[in-house]
Amino acid sequence: MLSDLTNKRVLVTGSSTGIGAAVAAGFAEAGALVAVHYNSSAKEAKAVVEGIEQAGGRALALAGDVGSTAGAAGLVREAASRLGGLDILVNNAGALVRRVPAMEIDDALYDQVLDLNVRSVIMASQAAIPYLKEAGGGAIINTSSIAARNGGGPGALLYASAKAFVSNLTRNMAKEFAADRIRVNAVAPGVITTPFHERFSTPEMLEGMRRTIPMARLGSPEECVGAYLFLASDRMSGYITGQTIEVNGGQYMP
Repeated sequence: MLSDLTNKRVLVTGSSTGIGAAVAAGFAEAGALVAVHYNSSAKEAKAVVEGIEQAGGRALALAGDVGSTAGAAGLVREAASRLGGLDILVNNAGALVRRVPAMEIDDALYDQVLDLNVRSVIMASQAAIPYLKEAGGGAIINTSSIAARNGGGPGALLYASAKAFVSNLTRNMAKEFAADRIRVNAVAPGVITTPFHERFSTPEMLEGMRRTIPMARLGSPEECVGAYLFLASDRMSGYITGQTIEVNGGQYMP
């Protein structure tokens, strides 16, 4: 049923590790040509590309700072040039940056978190729209988070709010670009075992989160992949737009 992803040209931002890396590999396995994006993790991105190629897939690595308008737009242009166009954009780049109590947030942190998690999505999408129109339509899939629904954990005010922003801009963009046959949806992962939590969450915090999950375990990046492929496939989800799929083991049920 995912055969319609064969030869699709896909850019996955923030795909050198974690969910993004798994998603990039998933698209390649489905027959797509994939641009693996990284900012500072060149070694990891190269490993993702090598893994895809060893499995018989096609991929290339592209560097760029999507936290700036110029960086996001430049990445999309380079991806479209190298891939011969663009059919699918996955806006996955994002980070908590660091846990900070609300009363200690300053302008620099505000700008860094919002630029990376929100500006990147808007500006990469803006740059991608002409290529998707040229292709006759396509899909944009944004990575939100369970934090968009529950407010996030300690010190995650900016990150959680940014992800709520992403969930809402997904709905607005879905309305605006439906006439162009561009579907815009989002995936909201729960607690997934990635470098994100290795960096920002203690073992005690993760155990506390695990206890709130009905499935009684944390998720893996690979368990998120199906939602992205589903939303990218016109055959599977051609009448779905403006939606957010929650992938969280039942931790949050909207």
